[in-house]
Amino acid sequence: MTPGGTPGGTPGGTPAQPSGRWQPKPGTRWQWQLGGRVDTSVDAPVYDIDGFENSAKTVAELHARGRKVICYINAGAWENFRSDKEKFPASVLGAKNKGWDGEKWLDIRRLDVLRPIMAARIDMCRQKGFDAVEPDLTEGFRNRTGFPLTADHQLAFNRMLAELAHERGLAVGLKNDLEQIPQLVRDFDFAVNEQCAQYDECEKLTPFIKRNKAVFHVEYELPPGDFCDTAKRLGLSSMKKNLDLDAWRRPC
Repeated sequence: MTPGGTPGGTPGGTPAQPSGRWQPKPGTRWQWQLGGRVDTSVDAPVYDIDGFENSAKTVAELHARGRKVICYINAGAWENFRSDKEKFPASVLGAKNKGWDGEKWLDIRRLDVLRPIMAARIDMCRQKGFDAVEPDLTEGFRNRTGFPLTADHQLAFNRMLAELAHERGLAVGLKNDLEQIPQLVRDFDFAVNEQCAQYDECEKLTPFIKRNKAVFHVEYELPPGDFCDTAKRLGLSSMKKNLDLDAWRRPC
């Protein structure tokens, strides 16, 4: 997703790759809002918003303000409130995603079934003018999904997502999945992480920083004073957010 940018860079100091694909740099400030009407006035050069719930008009408004915009999609679980829910056959729907109403884990071994569905979702992101994709729930193999998923299954699925995004000229972020960062850091353009400070895992994200790729990080429970010094030392783009990911933020 490159609309709104220029070949030489962006207001956020994030130059494009030779391919023209956006590449956010470590330390780039961001806003993550998945709940409620998007507040487009936040002073952050990168926004991460829901791809289904937001229109091309909202993306264009953010571009007009000099922002890059990431398209959030759920890649690892089916959601009963999405417009494409009928495209998922019952055979790929597994256990409920505990704590999230209306979600069921997907059988990510079924690349033949899921690839065209995910391709259509990423096409939607591109058509709306987004610059990048954030596929969520990319570590199902570590959860009780109802399927015998392995690390290799997860690697294949995650690489498929990265390939689909790159084929469409979009950057793509690796969401959590810290265990597989060494194998996947080459495939992804940035990382998105929740609560690495709370669980003392932020050091695991440094392979992205070493490759000059941004790590967009949030904490929900810790006060900024407990994680901002570490975040700045490591080069993370960190802030505190409410769990429902409304417009409120407290950046480091």
